[in-house]
Amino acid sequence: MRDDNTRNTIIFVVCAVLLLLVYQVFVIDPQTKRRQAELARQAPSAAATQQGNIAAPQVPQAMTRQAAVDASPRVVIDTPSLTGSLSLRGARIDDLYLDQYRQTVKKGSPAVELLRPEGAQYPWFAEIGWVGQNVPGLPNAQTVWTLAEGSKLAPNQPIVLTYSNGQGLTFTRRIAVDERYMFTVTDAVANTTGQPVTLARYGAVQRQGVPADLGKNQIVHEGAIGWLDGKLRQVKYGKWQKEGGGPAYTSSSGWLGITDKYWLAAMIPGQGEQITGQFRRTEALGQTVLDANFVGPPRIIGAGQQVTETTHFFAGAKNVPLLRQYEKALQIDHFDNAVDWGNFWFLTRPIFQFLEFIHRHVGTFGLAILALTVVVRLLFFPLANKQYESLTKMKKVQPQMEELRKKYKDDPAKQQQELLALYQREKVNPLAGCLPLLLQIPVFYALYKVLTVTIEMRHAPFLGFIKDLSARDPTTIWNLFGLIPWNPGTLPLLGGFLDGPLHIGVVVILYGITMWLTTAMSPPAGDPIQQKIFQLMPLIFTFIMAPFAVGLIIYWTWSNVLTILQQYVIMRRFKVDNPIDQILRRLSGGGAAKNVG
Repeated sequence: MRDDNTRNTIIFVVCAVLLLLVYQVFVIDPQTKRRQAELARQAPSAAATQQGNIAAPQVPQAMTRQAAVDASPRVVIDTPSLTGSLSLRGARIDDLYLDQYRQTVKKGSPAVELLRPEGAQYPWFAEIGWVGQNVPGLPNAQTVWTLAEGSKLAPNQPIVLTYSNGQGLTFTRRIAVDERYMFTVTDAVANTTGQPVTLARYGAVQRQGVPADLGKNQIVHEGAIGWLDGKLRQVKYGKWQKEGGGPAYTSSSGWLGITDKYWLAAMIPGQGEQITGQFRRTEALGQTVLDANFVGPPRIIGAGQQVTETTHFFAGAKNVPLLRQYEKALQIDHFDNAVDWGNFWFLTRPIFQFLEFIHRHVGTFGLAILALTVVVRLLFFPLANKQYESLTKMKKVQPQMEELRKKYKDDPAKQQQELLALYQREKVNPLAGCLPLLLQIPVFYALYKVLTVTIEMRHAPFLGFIKDLSARDPTTIWNLFGLIPWNPGTLPLLGGFLDGPLHIGVVVILYGITMWLTTAMSPPAGDPIQQKIFQLMPLIFTFIMAPFAVGLIIYWTWSNVLTILQQYVIMRRFKVDNPIDQILRRLSGGGAAKNVG
């Protein structure tokens, strides 16, 4: 088998990535900008069809967020992790900020907003209640509850709400919250109607419209999510809005909700109770309404009797250790699957656990990434050693290969036969260098997922100028890496490119240099055209990698450095000239000898 088969495969992959990049820049990005401009011109609407016989309120449109908050009586929510309020109209949890997370790394950046009330643009809220056939007077979205106990909702300070429908049913709701993100809602219904009443518990997380910047990430799941009927159920925003959320699932345990990249709002019914969960899409007043809801089993409340149901509601950051704590404490099935571990979850999970372990000892995820790189290199060391030995032998016999190609250029069959004989004689395996590379691809992808989806990487600083390992390299060559006080993105016409696909930072440049060295230390391709393509690959991949998370580029650059050191030692052992020695000789004024002793 010819050695350039592998090169052809790599060239194909590179071309495919370049085509995707061009498509993103010239097709997807302009479409997104046009959609954002269109949404900015549209007045928002916010009426929705609720679960069962719950009527949706007709809220005045085009409200500011604060006006929507002020439109109903409220109870303050104040915890070490959350601030906001609960609406007494509908008893909705619909106004939350995550105090421990900021929108940007800039000083004074406001807290991340999670939930917002109906009436504002893109409302996102939680609602819990009861449904029943031919049962009048059930509380709905317009019902104003009475605050019976408590003045604000805080840890160890629950509140109690009450509502009487005037027809023999009294509803009592106790809401508690812990120091992080879990609400506990306990509902009791007392029946004094003189006859049995059948009701079912329901809970819903609802979004009315989705901001244009959500659901575009192909790596991270955003949209409907839940563990239902023993499986992880996911529907991306785009499909949810166009096609709906799919069938209803009958499940005896689990949870469901709506997730963005780092945040989650999820209903958790009583575990062991059979519920029906569904992701629905409806239309109301020209607005697409998305809701993840569950309905519990019917409960017969006899005359003079009372039933009680407890539901948990999570609203916060997808912090993996915290999700696992809740999973254990409340016996929630697979709650840490709220984090999108991906198809390589069997690698992504242990990689995250290792990074988390190292972080606890070194204090920064940047150093943890460097330590992970060393561990990965050690694990692949035996295979990598064979790979680099094979590449070194290939480089050593390169002159003989060139002679055979010239000698039998008109007889491809004979040329292939002689090359195979040369490989056998010199104990060279052209394919030996492929396996370690292929095995590292899943590890590379798994680390990319970890850096992209886990909130522990968000705004994690490193090396002073890197404030967020999950974001791209903050520096750019176009302002001399910050020495010139100028934002290249403000340049007319070219600003979008200089601050987009042409945003080349110092870490990316270091990556490109290390990739050039690893390429230069490999045997050249036999075909002149392929040689030129491979010479351009470090430059091409520098631009390809530029938009990636800087933490990932640090991993790959450090991995390249370790590769270079390993290759250098092997090439010196086999007495094969290499670019490092050539550079050192030029710097010292020596010649450019072809072999080293």
